[in-house]
Amino acid sequence: QVQLVESGGGWVQPGGSLRLSCQASGFNFGNYGMRWFRQAPGKERELVDSISFAGRPLEYNDAVKGRFAISRDNSRNTAYLQMDLLRPEDTAVYYCMAPGLPYWGQGTQVTVSS
Repeated sequence: QVQLVESGGGWVQPGGSLRLSCQASGFNFGNYGMRWFRQAPGKERELVDSISFAGRPLEYNDAVKGRFAISRDNSRNTAYLQMDLLRPEDTAVYYCMAPGLPYWGQGTQVTVSS
């Protein structure tokens, strides 16, 4: 079955960095684009960044422009989200998903605070 497992979250001070990973299984990963979403307490889930099946970055949230970078390694069935210059407003649970597939991972918590 399809599984998406996010990891790499944690607590970091403002200005710090984290690298999230999304390990995929149960589908042909190399045939699908991938997206990262986030959901902060009391807010709707929002798109963070996206990448094509071939690794071309696509649409992203303006709030993360110049700070976050999405990538993927099709040989490892894994998508990544490099997050730099983190801000308190980046605090949220981060999820990955493949457009066209009705599956979500459990998410990974990112907390940015001093």
